[in-house]
Amino acid sequence: MPIRGSCLCGAVTFEIEKATGPIELCHCNRCRKVSGGAALASIGVRTDDYRFLTGREFVRTYDAPILYEAPAYRSMFCSVCGCPVPPPDVTPGHHFEIAAGLFDDDPGVTADRHIFVELTPAWDDTRDNHPRLTFGELHRLRTGEELPPHFRMRTHGS
Repeated sequence: MPIRGSCLCGAVTFEIEKATGPIELCHCNRCRKVSGGAALASIGVRTDDYRFLTGREFVRTYDAPILYEAPAYRSMFCSVCGCPVPPPDVTPGHHFEIAAGLFDDDPGVTADRHIFVELTPAWDDTRDNHPRLTFGELHRLRTGEELPPHFRMRTHGS
């Protein structure tokens, strides 16, 4: 059964047969900027297991300047919602990475490692013991109120 994925607005869709891994949490400054977060979680995929389904016309590419050696850092994004997206065209027989947050279905793999940790900013402590809050707990913390009973957070399998 294919593992589906999409951008934030749903214009770009794709699927894979399986994720090969690894899932790397990249802390380099370019991946942080592309993701807007502390790290970009990406999942390794074989190109032969990948199918780009819809939204080719919405995919835009940005090639950042070369810092050390070729190839340059390339990011692709949806021109509608700005979400990172995988490439519409890939070379058969190769391996590439897809941002883990794009998967709508469980890819069946978990994070393997943090990479480029020497570039981790001081505010990002990857060994933290911060609380892990559910949506309901976060809502209660921020508003002092319980989540309305009709509101249901969508989770895997729902």
